[in-house]
Amino acid sequence: MIAPVRWEADRLVLLDQTRLPTEEVERTFSSWPDVADAIRTLVVRGAPAIGVAAAFGVVLAARESAARDPSTLRSDLDDAIKGLAATRPTAVNLFWALDRMRRTIAAARDLAPTALVKRLLAEAQAILAEDLAANRAMGAHGAALVPERARLLTHCNAGALATAGYGTAVGVIRAAHERGRLSLVWVDETRPVMQGSRLTAWELAKEGIPHRLISDVAAGFVMQQGEVDLVVTGADRIAANGDTANKIGTYSVAVLARHHGIPFYVAAPYSTIDPSIPTGRAIVIEERDGAEVRGVAGRQTAPAASPVYNPAFDVTPAELITAIITERGVVRPPYHF
Repeated sequence: MIAPVRWEADRLVLLDQTRLPTEEVERTFSSWPDVADAIRTLVVRGAPAIGVAAAFGVVLAARESAARDPSTLRSDLDDAIKGLAATRPTAVNLFWALDRMRRTIAAARDLAPTALVKRLLAEAQAILAEDLAANRAMGAHGAALVPERARLLTHCNAGALATAGYGTAVGVIRAAHERGRLSLVWVDETRPVMQGSRLTAWELAKEGIPHRLISDVAAGFVMQQGEVDLVVTGADRIAANGDTANKIGTYSVAVLARHHGIPFYVAAPYSTIDPSIPTGRAIVIEERDGAEVRGVAGRQTAPAASPVYNPAFDVTPAELITAIITERGVVRPPYHF
């Protein structure tokens, strides 16, 4: 199984997703600032995987602290949690995982530093294990929605690489493939960072799942030709009313699916739902470096002087979402989280 995040010999090991698909390189991390940088620079990406990595980042902060008393250690850990939380603003799983680590620290406030490290490591490992179990449950729930000989379209990467393993949207694809339901997966390239072509296509090829890669602008045409039976994407944050933030371009796919009468499903763990946000209008959208749009794979394709608007995510309104697939089951509109 593809394991993008794992703990080994008191270090965090990440599969460097910036090097895929041409190289499979694992990197080892022993300090929380390096983990924060890995999250910021997309070495690890995908909302659930970011949350898991950040939890282990807190463990590393506890291990590297020179504190000799619980109070000083808690102060060091608070600084680390704030630093990790500042890396990416949209993915709610990051804040959910860090909040779990914060609650673990509060509940063990009188423990000696060495004992607290063990408690934090156990919590981070639980977050990883729970995510993997949730993904498999999501896959089973989602596979039941996939018709026989289905042609499914997905956008971005919501696979094993974006989670603790198995995947959310790609978990549904895996489960449907295991049950013999899938005929073909259409994979959007997902500009500008190409998570579909670099990562999703790599995962599907590795697992022998039939797929075809298309440019983002071809999605509407393949729908028009009657070549898509359903769409399944992941999510980075879901508001209380079901509005869903996901990789930029997801909203366009949802609009196209509605126009062509194609079911549009979102697969995400329950931890991605943020009931504190009433609608998608309140979701903070990360804007990334314009260099991602001015070029492809390190090759400049636009004038360096050209201004760029590069939102990393967009918000799909709840009314365009046929159902939301979680580990607890399939939720249909009207959504009230």
